[in-house]
Amino acid sequence: MLMSAHQPLRELENATEFVARHVGLSEDAERHMLSVIGAASRRALIEAIVPAAIKRAAPMALPAPLTEAAALAELKAIASKNRLLKSFIGQGYHGTHTPGVILRNILENPARYTAYTPYQAEISQGRMEALVNFQTMVCDLTGMAIAGSSMLDEATAAAEAMTLAMRVGKSKSMRFFVADDVLPQTLEVVRTRAKPIGVEVVTGTAEQAGAEPAFAVLLQYPGVNGTVRDLKPIIDAVHAQGERRSSPPICSR
Repeated sequence: MLMSAHQPLRELENATEFVARHVGLSEDAERHMLSVIGAASRRALIEAIVPAAIKRAAPMALPAPLTEAAALAELKAIASKNRLLKSFIGQGYHGTHTPGVILRNILENPARYTAYTPYQAEISQGRMEALVNFQTMVCDLTGMAIAGSSMLDEATAAAEAMTLAMRVGKSKSMRFFVADDVLPQTLEVVRTRAKPIGVEVVTGTAEQAGAEPAFAVLLQYPGVNGTVRDLKPIIDAVHAQGERRSSPPICSR
């Protein structure tokens, strides 16, 4: 039988399907649970568990529920108010072009963010899977036995390099030298990571790196001001300083 052309879509929706699939237990299951626990009702169970100091005095003022389509339409309306502007902030933040094949198959691939339950750990597993695929591709293309994969940001990578150098280096120093033309956000993350582990972060010009008794040195290439310099003399000076004590690793970008 043909459906009426005038029948609205709202009448075709099963408004209770979401509740049946996602919200709570059945009445029989709830009665069984309460009987095992020994609570008279679900409300009585909550009253016994939740401290009075954190209970709400009044119900939350929530709007009426929306269908999935209506919620998406509202979110799109909010997102449409965004304005795309050209950023001149610099300091490591630059406009980039992401190839469509990467967008479709990696960043916008629903398998990356729907294959797991909605908890950060599982979402991270999807991201790590993408990074493993990237590393494997690099090994295939270059013929190298191993390949490093980028971290979430270069500031975190610098902080991780600092802690790695501290663990594997032979130097007894607890001083970490950072060139003063390193990106400021990178320096802040390094300082945040260094404080609880007792590392002293010292800054100065890149040329001063060789004179510091540090267990490692962080250099940036090019610097925050765009200066392109030959780092080899600086690295040689740091190595020479390390040989007089115990060779410090070099962390450079």
